[in-house]
Amino acid sequence: MGLDDKIKNAAENVGGKIKEAVGKVTDNEQLEAEGQVDQGSAKVKQKVEDVKDVFKG
Repeated sequence: MGLDDKIKNAAENVGGKIKEAVGKVTDNEQLEAEGQVDQGSAKVKQKVEDVKDVFKG
């Protein structure tokens, strides 16, 4: 997995955590849910890249 992909996934995960936290503080359920989705998406992408790394190994 390229360093760019790792950075993008980490940024997406952090962005999701921020969205979720802001959603909780502002009582905005939609923003909170979007943050959770962003985090889940980043985790899935990370797992896919981990599997690719295994096969490249």
